Amino acid sequence: MPPFVDPASGDLNVAQILSEARPLAKLIGAFAAVALVPYALVYTAFGSSPLGAVLALLGQFVLAVGTGIVLMYVVARGRYLSDS
Repeated sequence: MPPFVDPASGDLNVAQILSEARPLAKLIGAFAAVALVPYALVYTAFGSSPLGAVLALLGQFVLAVGTGIVLMYVVARGRYLSDS
């Protein structure tokens, strides 16, 4: 039986979907919160200065690394769920 499907009724298992979505949302939120710090500093204090440009690049780097980690988590978790 495929993951996220209730074997008894054949319908979607909403409880399992939510239990898988919560850690993913926390991981995404953590990277968004970390990236928000340099972006907030650029917006509030440094603007278009050279330090502001570096902080904007730092925020983009955090988001890019976070995206890669989230995608690796999704693939690894999907493989684990398909094996079990």
